Amino acid sequence: MPPIGTSSPHAPAPAPGAPDVRPEPGSGTRDERGNRHARRFGLPVATALVMGNIIGGGIFLLPASVAPFGTVSLVAFAVLTVGAIALALTFGRLAERDPRTGGPYVYAREAFGDFAGFLAAWAYWITTWVSNAALAVAAVGYLAVLLPAVGEHRWAACAAALVLQWLPALANFAGTRWVGAVQLVSTALKFAPLLLVAVGGLFFFDADNLGPFNASGQSTVGAVSAAAAILLFSYLGVESAAVSAGEVANARRNVGRATVIGTAGAALVYLLGTLAVFGTVAHEELVGSTAPFSDAVNAMFGGTWGGWAVAVAALVSMTGCLNGWTLLSAQTPYAAARDGLFPAPFARRRRGVPTFGVAVTVVLSSLLTVYNYASGSARVFEVLVLITTFTATVPYLLATAAQLRHLVAGRHERVNRVRLARDMTVSAVAAGFSLWLVAGSGYAAVYQGVLFLFAGVLVYAVMTARR
Repeated sequence: MPPIGTSSPHAPAPAPGAPDVRPEPGSGTRDERGNRHARRFGLPVATALVMGNIIGGGIFLLPASVAPFGTVSLVAFAVLTVGAIALALTFGRLAERDPRTGGPYVYAREAFGDFAGFLAAWAYWITTWVSNAALAVAAVGYLAVLLPAVGEHRWAACAAALVLQWLPALANFAGTRWVGAVQLVSTALKFAPLLLVAVGGLFFFDADNLGPFNASGQSTVGAVSAAAAILLFSYLGVESAAVSAGEVANARRNVGRATVIGTAGAALVYLLGTLAVFGTVAHEELVGSTAPFSDAVNAMFGGTWGGWAVAVAALVSMTGCLNGWTLLSAQTPYAAARDGLFPAPFARRRRGVPTFGVAVTVVLSSLLTVYNYASGSARVFEVLVLITTFTATVPYLLATAAQLRHLVAGRHERVNRVRLARDMTVSAVAAGFSLWLVAGSGYAAVYQGVLFLFAGVLVYAVMTARR
């Protein structure tokens, strides 16, 4: 996912109630020296941005994460896709009305003031560095395919997860050139194992491997909700085009289209990949798998060579995701710090990278990783994913609420009533969907997530007092 920015990263925010006299979003953006440059993203690139950011590293472990629920998780995928597209349409409508860089942060701050903007940025920042910990844990599962000793000892796995977080951080400290080089290689390798399993696995599909429809012991509705809460991690990034609206040509038109097309394309890859893994790996084996795509390739072609190749590609891909998310998690507080909503040190940059933010991010994600391994949880990845599910719904809910506020408070006599009814329905579905995901996150995730959010309230109190 691209960074959350301010409404204009180089101009101070207007005082509450004052007119916004910053440049029109369609007139171009400026670099660090204030020089104007042309738009860089058309519809194809914006669509690729959304799809590429949604398809991150979590997909490589998610089939095993939802296997305990049974094939009902495929129903959860379908329901989740409907909710994700409702969110995509909502972001598209918000960007059509306010096509400035910043996404949920801009929409929440514009509609409800500084505190709502801060809360959206804070929750989004938590989502990014908790996701780093989750991605590192997922990568360890594929590292264990190559080095089995890593998967046999809890603290060896913890140490490997920490190394996988600090290596991308070092690339970020080296500057944006290194970040870009790592990202280019990892992106090229990301789609190889996904397409191999998603397409090739359908030729080796065996319905006997699917297992029971609902293996969770919960009601069908409860199982769908719980599975969807885990699966939302794979849809983080649906807001990518909206967050980068200031860099998109004809943003009022293209952001909405790119968001919907990219979300639908990612959903198709996810659904085919998960279905192929379910159909090629026996359910009993998949439940305990730490590298489901490697297991699927081994089942398809026999031996272990295919699984090793997929493990290498997945490991490189997830390291690249960590590389990009580390930069993202540092840029989010950087943008808020420029508006005076985060502590000033977060606004420091070196070689194009907010190094203070990188350092804070990697330390926090490392501490969270150690804590969850020390707690003895057998499914560390799922715990971390559910925390990000809860925190991600905060900016999503605030953005959806901003859209509902605009629709309810608007001058209805001047709008198309059919379009108004359609937008109200879509926004209501997106809001209900976000609340449903909070309920499906579970008590443990909500408990940890709320602690993180309440810590942000204290930070905001200190920041406003200093201002």
